[in-house]
Amino acid sequence: MSYTNPDPEPERSTGLEPGGGVPPGETPPAESSLPEAGPRETHNPAKGWGKGPLTLIIVLVVLVAAFFLAYAITLMV
Repeated sequence: MSYTNPDPEPERSTGLEPGGGVPPGETPPAESSLPEAGPRETHNPAKGWGKGPLTLIIVLVVLVAAFFLAYAITLMV
């Protein structure tokens, strides 16, 4: 792993006073990213819909559509 220094370098950052202070009216430098900050992730769950819930939703949609189709046919008769 490589180490990234989270502190800004005063000689490369604009608007910093000696010692790292920020003058009034100046926006402070943004925080740097810390890639080593969190714990190591060893398990990444699958993304997307599972087969079970997706099948259940499709069956429910087909049943509702069939109900409304049958209702429309009975109104026409």
